[in-house]
Amino acid sequence: MSTSKISRHSYHHGDLANALTGAALELARAGGPEAVVLREAARQIGVSATAAYRHFSSREDLMHAVKDCALGELAERMEEELGRAPAGGDPAARLRARMRALGAGYIKFALEKPGLFRTAFQRSAPMVGKHGADPMETVPFRMVMSILDELVELGLIDPARRPFLGMAAWATVHGMADLLLDGPMRRMPAEDQAAAIDRALDMVVDGIMSR
Repeated sequence: MSTSKISRHSYHHGDLANALTGAALELARAGGPEAVVLREAARQIGVSATAAYRHFSSREDLMHAVKDCALGELAERMEEELGRAPAGGDPAARLRARMRALGAGYIKFALEKPGLFRTAFQRSAPMVGKHGADPMETVPFRMVMSILDELVELGLIDPARRPFLGMAAWATVHGMADLLLDGPMRRMPAEDQAAAIDRALDMVVDGIMSR
């Protein structure tokens, strides 16, 4: 959806909330969370601010909807990487590849869609949406937890090591994405960034699989 003004007749009757969310998502894509403004989203689709406030009582309400969509796109990017991982063979090797793919998809999303990545993790009041009520319940995090559960079931990691293992892996991958996007690593040559990402993913997977 373009951020140019959209005709007030370009959405179905009764679908104004989705139209506003879509416009706000494009604002976030272009400018990050600071660009998400309810009045501007209304202007983009050609309706009044009064009409917009009938569906979203505040910017915070709109931000929750946009964050939910951004998390959905993150999950889709991670699923794309999973689709490239080997599907057969040794279970340990397969699950290592899948865990690595999730981390790679997460970081690639941050670098490819920085506005949405920043928005997805913008600090705000607790959100409730289809991608989770809090970061620990989002679809992307549950994807990691699912692989960890399978590793435990197959006896590939000790159940005693299972608590907080997903959070530790997430913190490492998210920290790498943040450093590449907004930290000092953004100034590194592309080949050094790629090498650092590979090393971080190796460290995550090796740490998870260690006995």
